[in-house]
Amino acid sequence: MEYRRITSIEDPLFKKMHELMQEVFPPEEVLAFDLWKEPLEDPGIRVCVAVHEGNVVGATEYRYYEDLNVAMTDFTIIGQPGLGIGRFLAQKRLEDLNAWAAANGKQLFGMFAEIYDPYRVEHYEFGGIKPMDPYVRREVLSHLGYKRLDFPYVHPSWNNDGEAVTGLDLCFLPMDDNVNELPAELVVKFLKRYYSVLSNKPKAWYEMIENLETKNTVPLLSI
Repeated sequence: MEYRRITSIEDPLFKKMHELMQEVFPPEEVLAFDLWKEPLEDPGIRVCVAVHEGNVVGATEYRYYEDLNVAMTDFTIIGQPGLGIGRFLAQKRLEDLNAWAAANGKQLFGMFAEIYDPYRVEHYEFGGIKPMDPYVRREVLSHLGYKRLDFPYVHPSWNNDGEAVTGLDLCFLPMDDNVNELPAELVVKFLKRYYSVLSNKPKAWYEMIENLETKNTVPLLSI
């Protein structure tokens, strides 16, 4: 299996990745083909695929904020069972992020991720691909070391329609297992930066941010 970064919509692997996304995610969660041009060319974003026998069988998108020294996993797709795709992507992503942080003169502090909570919302099918089942994914991410930030989380809809999206937890993978809380200021800075591209955020999101700004720390809990 190969780990390949995609930097252009002209790359034949991107077409295969986009088709895989359409198989796995609901239509409203898949960015239109042409709108991928800028994200792919952005030096602060990595879009990488797992290639097996010429086919894209997995993909992950992530980013690293040099000033905050934290990363964010935007998504991970496992297209087939039985190939070890999840472990392969997780290892390659972490190797890349550690090198990225080292080039920034730092040791990576950790990585955020939004994780579906199927115990609250059960309608996520993910194309019927069993490794993408939310119950499976949640347990795997727990095994990897992700922890849930202890506050009610909402995020703005990527449709930029001002709707609040619930049914997810904001989680964090600390590189140091002894870390059991985060500075609230770090969480606020990250969320404001990550969602700066959306101009139409819901009232519930602003209220969440205001509540976080009254705290010093946010506990990290098991998932």
